[in-house]
Amino acid sequence: MKCIRKILPIGLMVLSLVGCNESEKDTGCCKDDYSQVTDAELDHLGITNREYLSAASKRALKWPKHGNEWFIEFEVYDLKGDLAYEEGVVRRDPSAIIKYDGKYFVWYSRSTGEVDGFAGDIETEKVFPWDRCDIWYATSEDGITWKEEGPAVLRGAKGEYDDRSVFTTEIMVHDGKYYLCYQTVKSPYVVRVKNQVGLAWADSPYGPWTKSKEPILSPADNGVWAGTEDNRFNVEKKGDFDSHKVHDPCIIPYNDKFYLYYKGEQMGEEITFGGRQIRHGVAIADNPKGPYVKSPYNPISNSGHEICVWPYNGGVASLITTDGPEKNTIQWSTDGINFEIMSSIPGAPHAIGLNRTADNEKEPTEVLRWGLTHEYKDYNWQYIRGFRSWRKTSHTAIGEESGE
Repeated sequence: MKCIRKILPIGLMVLSLVGCNESEKDTGCCKDDYSQVTDAELDHLGITNREYLSAASKRALKWPKHGNEWFIEFEVYDLKGDLAYEEGVVRRDPSAIIKYDGKYFVWYSRSTGEVDGFAGDIETEKVFPWDRCDIWYATSEDGITWKEEGPAVLRGAKGEYDDRSVFTTEIMVHDGKYYLCYQTVKSPYVVRVKNQVGLAWADSPYGPWTKSKEPILSPADNGVWAGTEDNRFNVEKKGDFDSHKVHDPCIIPYNDKFYLYYKGEQMGEEITFGGRQIRHGVAIADNPKGPYVKSPYNPISNSGHEICVWPYNGGVASLITTDGPEKNTIQWSTDGINFEIMSSIPGAPHAIGLNRTADNEKEPTEVLRWGLTHEYKDYNWQYIRGFRSWRKTSHTAIGEESGE
């Protein structure tokens, strides 16, 4: 009888095996040698008989021996000042936080007006909350009360690649220079529009900012739409994982190069057993301004949504949220490309803006101890909030004394 195995792609930490039935077990098919597994390991996992192992038990026996240093929980809270909720104004997708001249700085997408969707006049109306955005920034002395300072990067003139919206930005500081990467959309904003990634740089976080004349990253061009209807699910060929959109860019210096992490959306995107078909990729450059070349190993995740990455212990850590079979995990890579799951967490706030002033080498999740996020009041109005996290090391029931 033929033995059936399902093997996940290289780079994942979990090997998934389909359990054998009794007749297969008698023939030795699908039989793995677990003789080296200690009784203590079996006891730790609650396995009492090594001769009868379900697929779940086999997976558990192959888990890496991680501790709980990557396991955390979150809570969110309201901010004060100009980033508090304001009806009629959208503030969303906060960047990472940096500190300059004794103040914290953050950049974010800002727009006004309600969402009309694709049903109206797409030349004059607003199809998404992140449509018709400019990038603004705010400062704070304590990370709680924020002052809105004004626009940093504006949409381009009509006909330019960023004339419709600039949004979802991230900040990088390198060699005394400041770099903002961000999503761009060119009008008209139709369902099948393919957005790109732009870049701006300055000598000070106050600006002025100089924008790249051309995008630094674009979707793959190997997908094929089917028909002429403006329908993103109707395709003849789906193409690469990023054949439709390149979203949520974030550049970090790594290994004497610049790694641009981004979210890819595929033409004909499907709903799978993990939800939306969303994956991450990376493009690498020798210079902060590019050119950026996509890694041949893309995609580098099977899941995720907004990019949230930070250097740690010679590698790169990534918080994977919202979409896909590996959502709500923290992953780590020794080379910035091949990521393994380090913990599965209860969930995380949306669109996290990391605190880049943190000592990210203190412990794996130190950079997540506090930062910024956004929240929906409803589909029209979003605002920026704060978050904090803590390591979870034990479970105590209400009224029970802690075991720590």
